[in-house]
Amino acid sequence: MEAKLGNIMRTCELKKHGFYYKRIKQMLDSGEIEQVRRGFYRFQDEMSLSDVPVLTKLFPDGVICLESALDFYGYTDRVPSEWHLAVDSRSARARFKIDFPIVKPHFIKTNRYTIGITDAEIDGTRIKIYDKERTICDILLHRNKIDAEVFNTAIKRYAADNGKNIHNLIKYSQILHVEKKVREVLGIWL
Repeated sequence: MEAKLGNIMRTCELKKHGFYYKRIKQMLDSGEIEQVRRGFYRFQDEMSLSDVPVLTKLFPDGVICLESALDFYGYTDRVPSEWHLAVDSRSARARFKIDFPIVKPHFIKTNRYTIGITDAEIDGTRIKIYDKERTICDILLHRNKIDAEVFNTAIKRYAADNGKNIHNLIKYSQILHVEKKVREVLGIWL
């Protein structure tokens, strides 16, 4: 049945497969499933060790950003204590008030939200993430909110990355109004 439903399911999906209140309660009590958020459940198996399926199901519009993106690209040695997700500024804020997984939403203006979105695979699940150049622009934009060591390591590793795209970095920096910061911080390496 897990293969049919996927790891994360909604109450309506469970009911569609014949699981009603009493059976859902039994599955919760036995530890076969756990409630992630009201109306959302997941099976307790090896896939439940990863937060990524939960993130993609609860926040299909979420984009991995900032320190979480730095971790994915190998631009930091620190594992973030929370998932940094960019969402459109018109998103409802209440849906992020959950105990698990720990999510730090970043509400981005609509005209900036889609810049640099790409796909990545994390723990076997496809998820949206900002590309390297958008991530660098974002940490420059939020430099005062990011640990200095994380910031410096990210800049050095990006500068040394053979897969960087300087054209996109300049283009994004103009749109996001951080072009001056890009030239000041990365100018000697570009």
